[in-house]
Amino acid sequence: MKEGYYTEPLSFNRKVLIASASVTRRKNTIHCLSKVDVTEPRRRIRAHFEKTGEKLSFTAYLVMCLAQVIKQHPRLNSFIRRNNLVVLEDVTISVLVEREFMDENIPEPVGIRQAQLKTYSQISSEIKAAKGHSSSRLGTLSGTSWIRFIPSFLLRRFIRMADKNLLLAKRYGKVAVTAVGMFTKDPVWFIPHGSATVLLTVGSIESGIVSAGGKQEMRETLCLTGSFDHNVVDGAPAARFMNQLLETISRGDFIG
Repeated sequence: MKEGYYTEPLSFNRKVLIASASVTRRKNTIHCLSKVDVTEPRRRIRAHFEKTGEKLSFTAYLVMCLAQVIKQHPRLNSFIRRNNLVVLEDVTISVLVEREFMDENIPEPVGIRQAQLKTYSQISSEIKAAKGHSSSRLGTLSGTSWIRFIPSFLLRRFIRMADKNLLLAKRYGKVAVTAVGMFTKDPVWFIPHGSATVLLTVGSIESGIVSAGGKQEMRETLCLTGSFDHNVVDGAPAARFMNQLLETISRGDFIG
């Protein structure tokens, strides 16, 4: 410490994230920054807890809404492979869950398979189980613990190959949700990177008084970023998709 600094070796987990970011930053991605009124769905979630004692995940609610809207826009549930557009029949949504490995907080994906067929409660239970999963190795949650055997210098090549792999696409999907912004209190949007064709990045929730029908009401507004692989999705379809998604989220219909 006499030099005024110290060094520590990069963990393999950090090297995986660096390799992933290096590959995905080259994608042709377009972003849509939005705000959505989530007062009603959050009120219903609280009412459900008071009535049943079941605490439902808000992230699971967003996954539920996303799955139902993606089902109506099947060409967004796809990716490009060997000059072909591969459209997946089932909606599998990859949810990034933050876990701690050797004093590092690392996001790890869990695939919610056939999300379009599952109830809100089922999706919520899967996400909670993933967050409660205990292991000291990266990949045990997503079933890719073997990744630690890949030499560091081959990680980027592996990630590029995995992005076009049909089996991995069916297992983890090409639609994803990350809720990193839920850890902030001020209005915040995030511009993410990722390999998904459609990526929903959840920002912060802002509470404030707004005018509605001549009355002053306290409303809760969610900052949301929708990101799209521009090689697959053009601007107009992305805008129509986001309009439908925001309307679906604000209604709270999937909460009993």
